[in-house]
Amino acid sequence: MSGTHEMGYPEARRLDLTEDLFGHQVSDPYRWMEDTDSAERADWLRAEAALFSAERAHWPGREILAERVRELLNVGVVGTPAWRGNRSFFTKREPGQEHAVLCTQVAGGPVEVLVDPMAIDPSGLTTLDAWQPDKEGRLLAYQLSEGGDEESLLRVLDVETGSVVDGPIDRCRYSNVAWLPDGKAFYYTRRLPASSVPDGESQYHRRVYLHHVGTPADERDVLIFGTGRDKTDYYHASVSRDGRWLFLSASRGTAPRNDLFLADLSASDPSSPDLQVVQEGVDAQTSVRAGRDGLMYVFTDLGAPRGRIAVADPGSVTDRASWRDLLPEDAEAVLRGYAILDGPELARPVLLASWTRHALSEVTVHDLGSGVLLSSVELPGLGTVGGLSERPEGGHEAWFGYTDYTTPPLVLRFDARDSTAATWAVAPGSVAVPAVTARQVTYQSVDGTSVRMLVISGASVPFGEPRPALLTGYGGFDISLTPAYAPSALAWVEAGGVYAVANLRGGSEEGEEWHRAGMLEHKQNVFDDFRCAASALIADGWTTAGQLAISGGSNGGLLVGAALVQQPSLYAAVVCSAPLLDMVRYERFGLGQTWNVEYGSASDPVQLSWLLSYSPYHHVVPGTAYPAVLFTVFTNDTRVDPVHAYKMCASLQYASASGRPVLLRAEGQVGHGARAVSRTAELAGDTLAFAARYTGLVVA
Repeated sequence: MSGTHEMGYPEARRLDLTEDLFGHQVSDPYRWMEDTDSAERADWLRAEAALFSAERAHWPGREILAERVRELLNVGVVGTPAWRGNRSFFTKREPGQEHAVLCTQVAGGPVEVLVDPMAIDPSGLTTLDAWQPDKEGRLLAYQLSEGGDEESLLRVLDVETGSVVDGPIDRCRYSNVAWLPDGKAFYYTRRLPASSVPDGESQYHRRVYLHHVGTPADERDVLIFGTGRDKTDYYHASVSRDGRWLFLSASRGTAPRNDLFLADLSASDPSSPDLQVVQEGVDAQTSVRAGRDGLMYVFTDLGAPRGRIAVADPGSVTDRASWRDLLPEDAEAVLRGYAILDGPELARPVLLASWTRHALSEVTVHDLGSGVLLSSVELPGLGTVGGLSERPEGGHEAWFGYTDYTTPPLVLRFDARDSTAATWAVAPGSVAVPAVTARQVTYQSVDGTSVRMLVISGASVPFGEPRPALLTGYGGFDISLTPAYAPSALAWVEAGGVYAVANLRGGSEEGEEWHRAGMLEHKQNVFDDFRCAASALIADGWTTAGQLAISGGSNGGLLVGAALVQQPSLYAAVVCSAPLLDMVRYERFGLGQTWNVEYGSASDPVQLSWLLSYSPYHHVVPGTAYPAVLFTVFTNDTRVDPVHAYKMCASLQYASASGRPVLLRAEGQVGHGARAVSRTAELAGDTLAFAARYTGLVVA
């Protein structure tokens, strides 16, 4: 018997729908839920919302956990500054603020607010997606979206007056802005209008344009690049500080490779740049910047999966054979970024490099001419360094963010004169952070690969005493899970639990080879790594299967979805957020087609077999004792359609024989990305309380 009647789940009609796909018999009993206009789906969602509310009322400690997360979040944050002369631009969120605001400050002067999402929209549903000051710091391009849809509208404001002088320009999602000197024009990316593309493809078809400030975008923008390329291509433009060089990168969806072009704008019109190929059709990620010393600096993983920096002369940078290694690949550390410091105060110019070694950050100082290591920068702890920021005109200073599990993000200022880093800005508020201990452990996956995991527990917790544990991971898209201030993790550990983060294949913790070992036909490695992380926590005495919850979002939602169907007895509870779960039809929704390069396509018979081998929705077996499951989705999510969770929730409710609940939390007016602090705390309170309820964690 299915669990539907035992738990009183809302009735969900099951279709007798099976298709033959390249010889595979593929069932899809809940396809009717894909109809966004379906009254039947709306009724089912209302009933699921009522069920969730009724069940949530029985989770003790929910309000305590939500309030604790809110307190920990309310410490606020200050972002790394971008400098234009003596003016800095940075984001800042004060205690009690729902969103960070964009600020500017002239050295020694007062802090002025340029963009405050709450002043624009007191409902808290508007988010600041991106911003970029012009090269002189007089104008600022910024992008806002509403209700979580991430459909950025681009505007330009005058920094001195605060008045909007251009925009809004729509269809600018995921567009960067590359200013030309004098603030008169910039390159940016914009999608073609929906009327110009096939039905269902309006989220694709980007182009690069040149926009002159103050002119109508639809009438006057000049098409620069993108015609004839794949509809899923993403573009990134940058212009050197002196305005001479345009660099233009093109990537197929989220592929770990790019085509790269450059144009000398002193020798060709910016409205029709003569683009030369740096690399095209090459299986590598490469970027180039023009140094102030006349050299081109090449950051690439070509022949170096962990990254390297090479130099070349401008006239020969398009010939890869001319590249000369400055910072060669490290055998263990992954190169993340660099800054060039060459001010007159220095005896010799230096290169500042940031790395991660097994997910922990390092910063090193090198001679700019030879690449020789000069020193290492002392960091506050074992944590994560954010992007390095230098003055565009040069100098002896650089700024970078730092955080770890107990340190709210702060900004450090590096001084190349003595190779020291000192605090430049800290979170504006204060909060009592619980004392925790973080241990990095190594375990073996199914195929013998060594995988690392960070285990966080209370500082006074005796080792080897099993307790409720929450394990998370991601394992995809070249994304690393590195130590960061995490209010949800701290609240869980403070309540007596153990929190663990597994650094699975598919991420970039060990470089591009690590990423590729968890994508396409190798995706099962990610799930094996995660299952072995859970087994290691149990074997090492941290927890038991009856006390173990797993949590993941987006690609991490796919991860925990696969985990719960592949070995349901290993987990007591699963929190699955904004997940991909129907891997046969994922390309039909949201931004799915941009992920073909990560997962594969169901339109290819070989790749379909990969997807079917683990697609969670297609591996639900009636009569199985599944763990307690909570799906959390966001109805304005334009990246991962909530229908994945709807179909999987109905399937598990029908199939599970454990008596443990399968629940759906659907939140409106928010999407896949940024959200207000209060909404973050409420979501964390619900998910942590659910995990506590079904792992036995007592929240007092």
